[in-house]
Amino acid sequence: MNHATLATLREHHPAWRLLNALHAPLVASFLHRVFVAPNVRVMSEADLAEALDDELFALNEGQDGKPFPKPALEYLGDWCAPDKGWLRKFYKPGTDEAQYDLTPATEKAIGWLASLTERSFVGTESRLLTLFALLEQIGEGTETDPARRLADLQRKRDELDAEIARVAAGEMPLLDDSAVRDRFQQFQQIARELLADFREVEHNFRGLDRKVREKIALWQGSKGALLDEIMGERDAIGDSDQGRSFRAFWEFLMSSRRQDELSARLAQVLALPAVAALRPEPRTRRVHHDWLEAGEHTQRMVAQLSQQLRRFLDDRAFLENRRILELLRGIEAKALALREAMPAGAVIGLAAMGADLELPLERPLFTPSVKPRLAELLLEEGEGAGDIDTARLFEAIVVDKARLVAAVQQVLRGKPQVTLRELLQARPLQQGLAELVAYLELAHGGADAAGFEGVRALVDEAVQEPIAWPAQGADGAPVTRVARLPRVIFTR
Repeated sequence: MNHATLATLREHHPAWRLLNALHAPLVASFLHRVFVAPNVRVMSEADLAEALDDELFALNEGQDGKPFPKPALEYLGDWCAPDKGWLRKFYKPGTDEAQYDLTPATEKAIGWLASLTERSFVGTESRLLTLFALLEQIGEGTETDPARRLADLQRKRDELDAEIARVAAGEMPLLDDSAVRDRFQQFQQIARELLADFREVEHNFRGLDRKVREKIALWQGSKGALLDEIMGERDAIGDSDQGRSFRAFWEFLMSSRRQDELSARLAQVLALPAVAALRPEPRTRRVHHDWLEAGEHTQRMVAQLSQQLRRFLDDRAFLENRRILELLRGIEAKALALREAMPAGAVIGLAAMGADLELPLERPLFTPSVKPRLAELLLEEGEGAGDIDTARLFEAIVVDKARLVAAVQQVLRGKPQVTLRELLQARPLQQGLAELVAYLELAHGGADAAGFEGVRALVDEAVQEPIAWPAQGADGAPVTRVARLPRVIFTR
């Protein structure tokens, strides 16, 4: 907190620039209403511009000279400019519409402005109890003496036994209204701060990804050393204090038992008269769902960064392979130039050649292929057989193979290989057995199929996989058909 640091923050930090901006009330109030209050992580440009148009119309109505004359898109462009940095503008993969999200600095500034409002009740007891509980957890978690740990546990057991005895005797100490309001306000503050922390975690991961890309672009060593360093930094982030804390929080929150317990306790607390008098926000009842949504958004963002980094490395590998081919062609050209005038002495030395021996007993034995067994069944004519509509036998089912090829290629963009069963779990059969046979035809045709370039299909006859799809029985009731066939694997 020295003068030089504060002067630098005043000049470059987006939060300070927001507080010092001419239209700071508009920016802070609008972004709080659109992003912070409803816990919206990402909003499209069209929706955000429409909401800002309504806000500007309401503020300009009845005012002389229109204090906000510019259109909404221009304001959004100013707010995400590098000299402001209040919004982050980006494009999702596969879309051409801009998306917007708050920056961590903007959320900090909005939170600080919200804390300036006068509070009718300021509680201190809950904060003091929280501090004592944290110190107690630190002390117990770092105690290495078994005797002291046992003494602490026995003391807690005695206190619990004494409390159980008092409750059994009818003596039940209850919190008064002041203590309930104190603790509930502390809960609301921590819940809001926790939602704000997710944006800072995402910002830190994006900064790591940007630093790794810069390192790849300027790397001069071997690819193995580059991958070791990149993976080491990824592991360092995961093993850091922030990474471990986020992982522990996510594992705790993903427990269904914890979610049910949180929902039950929130409903119980919000029903108390002392809490209802505070008029809490309606979203407080589902704050744990907001935590889950924000955490899932962070997890998806980290996975997307990893996928983009892999494609970035693949592009670099392609350039390196192209450079290797250019060097080889240069060597061939120089060798052809030396063919007419051979230099004196040895030009190049080759290591002694050796024969690779393959013994007959090392060869694998022949494995016969699995042949289907056809059961001989006698078809008996039942009642009403003469009423069967034979025209249905001539109805042709046309399967669009181009749609199946597109489905396989789209799944293979995100992973190197996929089995037919995994593909059909993500994209169920729409035309039953006919569509399944079309997939098998594509697997056997491979690159000969139209639009199927760059995809190979392998058949592992040693593994049998069941594939099920919904259908209708003879009486029109829904049934499930199951086919067992060797595992089919599509690869790039």
